[in-house]
Amino acid sequence: MFKSIKENIEPNRKLRIAEIAIIILLFTATFFSFALGLNKINSFSGNTTYVGTVELQRQFDEEDYDEDSTICDVIYQKDDKSLIVSYPYEEYIKLENVSITAYEYLTDNGISLCFEHDNPSSEEIASVYRQVMADRTAALFNISIVSFILGISLLIVLLCSKYFTTYEKCWFLSIIILSAIFAILFPEESANGVNGIVIMFLYLLDIILNILCELLISKQSRYNFLVSVGVEITEIIICIVLMYRFATMVVTLFFWLPIDILSFINWTKHIDDDQKELTEVRKLKGYQEVLVIVGIAVWTLVVGYFISGLNIQTDFFNNRSLETLVVYIDACASAVGIANGLFIFFRLREQWIAWYVCAALESIINILSGQYVLLILKLGYFTNTTYGYIKWSRYIKQHSTTKESVF
Repeated sequence: MFKSIKENIEPNRKLRIAEIAIIILLFTATFFSFALGLNKINSFSGNTTYVGTVELQRQFDEEDYDEDSTICDVIYQKDDKSLIVSYPYEEYIKLENVSITAYEYLTDNGISLCFEHDNPSSEEIASVYRQVMADRTAALFNISIVSFILGISLLIVLLCSKYFTTYEKCWFLSIIILSAIFAILFPEESANGVNGIVIMFLYLLDIILNILCELLISKQSRYNFLVSVGVEITEIIICIVLMYRFATMVVTLFFWLPIDILSFINWTKHIDDDQKELTEVRKLKGYQEVLVIVGIAVWTLVVGYFISGLNIQTDFFNNRSLETLVVYIDACASAVGIANGLFIFFRLREQWIAWYVCAALESIINILSGQYVLLILKLGYFTNTTYGYIKWSRYIKQHSTTKESVF
């Protein structure tokens, strides 16, 4: 008997050691890639040599500005040499040039820097150098971010190995790995003065917190609300950085954060008598579902109309019609999100249906916005929503004393 127990323990121990070794390697890769990238960006010695003038061609395919734009960045490029010139919209619409004569300087380590005028100041040289090196070392920072997120994810699985099933651990890690692949294949561009690396980090952090929260909800765990607070804070930061989805940001700030705290308290009061790690759940009646749908429609029209009338400028959308479309979709997503929050608060199975709708609407926004890495999160939503709906339905069926009405 003891031999049998030892045979069962030994593989688990070896697996645990392998997981710890991988986590250490991932965090080591995070540190070294970040340190190397940071060193390259700050490696400028301050010495440059004037090379001469160079003719750079205007990149028209990078431009998509309209009358709602304030500052328009025009990129001029030739081979590995590039120059970005910012124009007010009034000057931009009058531009007729297809090329520009730039003044090229060469640093001691062979980096070419281009300027709109000659004799740039030391501050201008240092700023352009950091911009150029940030673009060249973007892959290093992406590796650092990806390895960090993978390390954190594996650490969560390791620490909670007894709590999650094999399916749940595989689902969690597969979504994270897919997100990491997309982060490398589709790196984010800078927006509103914020580097694309920072934006990508926020995206990946949002993904890991969201899927962990989703997984805990499907397990009827009240601790999902503690993780959800981190989700809300991250998504508020993303909205501020990208200057978009203001309906969602306001709802997150004034609804989701308070409802998370209240829901944690409410769920704690309804612990399952037999399984203390579970919370009792139930379902809605038909007429209550109709009232919710009407409320969502009214909210979408009113909030969408109000926000679309605001003159908010962002580098993330350069097309007014597209921005208006996203505003209305976002308004609808925020309305469904509110209904979802209430469903979760009252421990109702219908929250999973709301998750389906939210995931579909946000997928449309992500595609229109070019946020392809966030589509992995939506894939996670769709798969886990099905899993959670089945688990909750099974629980409700097994507990015939569950009350169906919430009012």
